[in-house]
Amino acid sequence: MNKKYKIKVNDKVMVICGKDRGKVGTVKKIIKKNDRVVVDQVNLVKRHTRGNPYTGQSGGIIEKEAPIHISNVAIYCEACSRPTRVGYKFTEDGRKLRYCKKCKEILD
Repeated sequence: MNKKYKIKVNDKVMVICGKDRGKVGTVKKIIKKNDRVVVDQVNLVKRHTRGNPYTGQSGGIIEKEAPIHISNVAIYCEACSRPTRVGYKFTEDGRKLRYCKKCKEILD
């Protein structure tokens, strides 16, 4: 089953609910298997890692981004400076473009 999302990698999104509500970041990765996205500098968690002298990896506590459910983020429109829904338009040459439903600005 192939899932289709309106959010793509490198899109600017805003978190609309949860502990990081209101934060804006770019999408780094989409995990289609369980409908999640990894957003830059959002949903940071601490991981305790053990050092490995053979690979030169030092141990300690590292902070990294955890996945967040795709329903908890919305596309952030630069033109109207708020989260929005996405619509699709077709151009004369047949290209499919995404646009902001609030201000009708092209996102792609």
